[in-house]
Amino acid sequence: MQITSPAFKSNVAEALADPHLQKALHFTRPRFPERRAAAVAALPEFETLRDIGRDIKNHTLANLDFYLEIWADNVEKSGGQVHWCATADDARAAVLAICQRVGAKTVTKGKSMISEELGINEHLEKHGIEPVETDLGEYILQIRGEGPSHIIAPAFHLNREDWEESFRKTHTDLPADRVFGERRDIMVEARTILREKFIAADVGITGANFLIAETGSSVIVTNEGNGDLTQTLPKVHIALASIEKLVPTLEDATSLLRLLARSATGQDFSVYTTFSTGARRPDDLDGPEEYHVVVIDNGRSAMIGTEFQDMLRCIRCAACMNHCPVYFTVGGHSYGWVYPGPMGSVLTPSLIGVEKAGHLPNASTFCGKCESVCPVKIPLPKLMRHWREREFERHLTPGAMRNNLAIWGWFARRPQLYRAATRVAAWGLGLLGRKRGRFSWLPFAGGWTDGRDLPAPEGDTFFARYARQQRHKS
Repeated sequence: MQITSPAFKSNVAEALADPHLQKALHFTRPRFPERRAAAVAALPEFETLRDIGRDIKNHTLANLDFYLEIWADNVEKSGGQVHWCATADDARAAVLAICQRVGAKTVTKGKSMISEELGINEHLEKHGIEPVETDLGEYILQIRGEGPSHIIAPAFHLNREDWEESFRKTHTDLPADRVFGERRDIMVEARTILREKFIAADVGITGANFLIAETGSSVIVTNEGNGDLTQTLPKVHIALASIEKLVPTLEDATSLLRLLARSATGQDFSVYTTFSTGARRPDDLDGPEEYHVVVIDNGRSAMIGTEFQDMLRCIRCAACMNHCPVYFTVGGHSYGWVYPGPMGSVLTPSLIGVEKAGHLPNASTFCGKCESVCPVKIPLPKLMRHWREREFERHLTPGAMRNNLAIWGWFARRPQLYRAATRVAAWGLGLLGRKRGRFSWLPFAGGWTDGRDLPAPEGDTFFARYARQQRHKS
């Protein structure tokens, strides 16, 4: 997937000017928060579960090498194979080698953000293998040549008419009088194509919401059932998972599953929650002849032991972006890579470098809503501040910003002078803005006044008011 994170500002300008995107964002924005709120209200122990989820992930990360060894041993005992991949290149090579060994021509895929991170589709296509996305949202995006804009609802930036237009362009046998009035019509049309692909596939590739050390299992969570067809119909199942997806026990996995769907879609549980353990056994009715798990690091182990380790607790529920005012103003594609929203603003710089993704942690109001809804209590605003500090330390911030901060710092280190200067500035701005009560333009403030007015100060500075109140108390 092409990285456009360095062009975040121009991406945002384009998104704000896109009426189709803004229509989709406006329609979707209230739905996720409302559903989550209802699901949480119906589960009195939800806050306790958040603490449990946080502690499970912290314990696992603190003992990751130990649990990875146990998990890999159990995978192999159940007839599966583990492929350890330090980089994206290693993972692509491992997947391709499996597909070529079995002579695969067609590969079906369940929704997997790690496959987007690795660029699996492009790599397979380059070597003559057809990847077919079977998640409804991912399927339409593949038709359109677009990447996902959301980690659980990849095509939510599209409107119904966008789906219809894409189907009519690519499904050449589609009758002209076919009606697409409801979501069901879209699903029926996609199903007619995908059913043949499921049957023809030589290999199925899925992601993994969790890896369970105790049993060597992988877990996928879907609402469409396409994941089950992807991993049971072909002869070979490949599960892609990054190292932080590991949990110690089945009980730990079920605790996190109770958090996942409620935080993501407001469901008690997703429609399909599927545990896969090894290849097909002699008495099994279905399942793959081979079960492979490609385990990817790709920069994550470098986060362990740093201030960014908490980000590895993420269970990919998307609650942070579902409640983010910035995300629902600019959409997911503006972030320029696989992971958008607050979680992407922390994870993306960790994986591709702050040099490329430094704009993302600055795209936040710091309202704190993302942290308040995170099911495993990741302190996302704090982590974004850490990235801002890194960006500043490496002189990656614009010169004007650095100079202005240097001037502010000079005054801030001289409290008496700082208070005197702010008092004069507040008095002067208040006098100039007395007539209208606001400024539509000010020198050096174009970044603010280009999009909104700046209120004129109405009285003393905070320090002056605070000092006066303290004198009255004494």
